[in-house]
Amino acid sequence: MLNVDKRPAEAGQVGALVAKLPLPPGTLPTLWNNDAGFLKSYMEEFPGYYKTADAGFIDPEGYVYVMSRTDDIINVAGHRLSTGAMEEVLSDHPDVAECAVLGVEDALKGQVPIGFLVLKAGVTRREEEIVKEVVRMVRDRIGPVASFKTATVVKRLPKTRSGKILRGTIQKIADNKEWKMPATIDDPVILDEISRALTSLGYAQARKG
Repeated sequence: MLNVDKRPAEAGQVGALVAKLPLPPGTLPTLWNNDAGFLKSYMEEFPGYYKTADAGFIDPEGYVYVMSRTDDIINVAGHRLSTGAMEEVLSDHPDVAECAVLGVEDALKGQVPIGFLVLKAGVTRREEEIVKEVVRMVRDRIGPVASFKTATVVKRLPKTRSGKILRGTIQKIADNKEWKMPATIDDPVILDEISRALTSLGYAQARKG
């Protein structure tokens, strides 16, 4: 397990799960017809190690706990935090049907989390009250270190036709980075809705490449 400085993480500290090289003969040698892509995806970020793209921690007794994918881990003021853990908290709110949390760029802390909430049918409570409640829930369960202070209610989340939330695309829109319409998106109109929600929170306008 390696930390953000690419050094062995302390017991209980969340880090990237890696495998020290060399791997056994014939183990994960490359990607089909894409040697360069294999090296870039799995070998470059942690020299001397194979990147599994999983994140977790090792407890004091040496047991490994896999928590999520590394693209679900954000770096908030030097603390590696799981957006999946925050989503679990949000989903426990009785008025929330579906949710997503992702990290957006922040000049002071590097990244900060933003939550998107889809409410259950028939909910008539004020959205501002629900947002305040989920922010307090994350603070109570994960702690102030999460810096979870911003959430917004949306009608729906952008997904692929197989049901995967397009977190990477949302993040690029929020950070004002060039993005392309995913070929597998279920309904492109949803990204316009997400862009308007981000703008209302003070984040950058979307740019589609």
